[in-house]
Amino acid sequence: MRFAERMNQFSPGVFNRLADVKKDVLRTGRRVIDFSVGAPNIPPAPHVTAALCRAAAEGENYVYALNDLPELTAAAAAWYERRFGVLLDPETEVTSLFGSQDGLAHLCLALVNPGDVVLAPEPCYPAFADGPRLAGAEVVYMPQRAENNWLIDLDAIPAGTAERAKLMIVCYPNNPTAAVAPPEFFHRLTAFARERDIIVLHDNAYCELVFDGGRGGSFLSVPGARDVGLEFNSLSKTYGLAGSRIGFALGNREIIARLKLLKSNIDFGVFLPVQNAAIAALDGPQVCVAFARAAYERRRDFLTAEFNRLGWPLPPSPATMFVWGRIPPGFAGDSEHFAEELARRAGVLVIPGTAFGPSGREYVRLALVRTEEEIAAAAAAMAASGIF
Repeated sequence: MRFAERMNQFSPGVFNRLADVKKDVLRTGRRVIDFSVGAPNIPPAPHVTAALCRAAAEGENYVYALNDLPELTAAAAAWYERRFGVLLDPETEVTSLFGSQDGLAHLCLALVNPGDVVLAPEPCYPAFADGPRLAGAEVVYMPQRAENNWLIDLDAIPAGTAERAKLMIVCYPNNPTAAVAPPEFFHRLTAFARERDIIVLHDNAYCELVFDGGRGGSFLSVPGARDVGLEFNSLSKTYGLAGSRIGFALGNREIIARLKLLKSNIDFGVFLPVQNAAIAALDGPQVCVAFARAAYERRRDFLTAEFNRLGWPLPPSPATMFVWGRIPPGFAGDSEHFAEELARRAGVLVIPGTAFGPSGREYVRLALVRTEEEIAAAAAAMAASGIF
C-alpha cells in the first residue's frame, strides 16, 4: 500500500512512549495520576445538560443539521457583545465548529495554498502547526520566550518572512505557557497584520480562565481587527462541553464565508441537541463560568504549593487550565527524560515541553484536571520516590 506523503510529517513520538510507561506502571498495580491530557473534568451546569437531554429526546433532532440554528449564532453574537462589547452579524460573522481543532484544520484548507508561509508560535499547541502542514504550508515559528513573558516579539520576525506570510496564528491566554497578553499586544498585532496583508487567527479558548481577578479580552475588540482576521472560541473549557465538540469562529465575514463553503462540502453540521445545549450555556445563567474558573484557580494554588514544598518550584499560572514550569535540576534540561522518570518512579504523568516545540526542552506542562485529593496523592508519591 502507498499512503499520502503529507502524513510523514507526523509522529506519535513522546505521547506513545508515555502511554507505554503508563501501561507498565499500571501492570505493577500502582496508581497513575495523569496530569498530561488537558481534558476538562468539570461537568456542564444542570440547565445545560437539561437542554441537551430535552433536545436529545426529540426524534426530529436526529436529522443532518446542515446549518447552524439561527438561535445558536445569535446566542454567540450576543455573548460576544455582552462580554467584550463586540458587535457581530450572526448570519455572516459567526459559524460553529466541531471544536477548535476542527476549525484550525479546516481554516487552513480554505485559506492556504501549498508553499504559503504560515506563522505559528513556538512553543505552541501542536494543532497550530499541524493544520497548516496538512494544507501544505511552510510553517515558520515565532518564538515565545520566558524573558519576554512568553509573548511573541513581532519586531523579531524577519522582514522577508513577514512579507511572505499569509496567515498568523496566535493564542492568548496561551497553551501551553499560560501567558496572558495585554491589550496593547493586540493593537500591535492588528497594525502588523494590516501593514503586511496577513490574516490573523486568534485562539481565545481560555478567555474565561484568567485568575487572580484578571479579565480576559478579545482580539476582535481592537479597531480594525475584524478587517484582518477572526477569533476561535470554545465551549469546552468555559462550559464543560469538551466531549460535545462545539466552538465558534467569529470575525471577518469573507473568511467565515470561505470556511462555511468548505465545511458545507465535508460535514453535516453540529448535532442539533448539542447546538441546543450551547444555546442554553451562552444565554443562561453564567454562575457556572465563575465556578469553573474558581475550581481551576484552587487547583492551581494547591498544586503549586504542594509541589513547591517538595523542591520543585512551579510558578502559579496567570490563566488557562495548565501549569508550565521548568523541570527540576538534575535532569540535564531533558524534559522527556524527566517525564519518563516521573512516570516510572512516582506514577505521575506530565507532558514534556518538547511536545510543543524544541524550546520546551527544559519545561513540562501539567493540566489542572485532577482533584485536590489526587494532587496530594501525586505529591506524596513524588516525595516517596526520591526523584527530587
